[in-house]
Amino acid sequence: MKQCSTIFLKITVIIIGILVLALCIFWLPSAADYLHYPILIGMYSTAITFFFALYQTLKLLSYIDENKAFSKLSVKALKYIKYCAITISIIYAVLIPFVFPIADADDAPGLMGFPVIFIFTSIVIGVFAAVLQRLLQDAIDIKSENDLTV
Repeated sequence: MKQCSTIFLKITVIIIGILVLALCIFWLPSAADYLHYPILIGMYSTAITFFFALYQTLKLLSYIDENKAFSKLSVKALKYIKYCAITISIIYAVLIPFVFPIADADDAPGLMGFPVIFIFTSIVIGVFAAVLQRLLQDAIDIKSENDLTV
């Protein structure tokens, strides 16, 4: 059952990666006429960071498959996921001043909500990864302590 659930999660991560890659290849270049170059650069840098986080997620799922869930490797993968989430939040926070003139010119105030949604979503993911990282590190410390006393 555990193997089946990690396979499902791996397939889901791969599908999400393919969808984001398709958006980066097909939608972003066609939207370059309407977007300013700092926004375009920010979106591509966000995509690179996102793909690195997806890679770390796949590594974490592989560690779970190999029964290495309670290892330093898992803590390291969660740390990288946390850093990626923080980086994405910072990138979109920097992009907000560039989005404002576009939203003002098009009379679309809802456009300002998208960067805010991405910021808060990535903050939640970063905090969740930090909590998991801390719990996993505590479990590893307790396990190593118990191994030494036995």
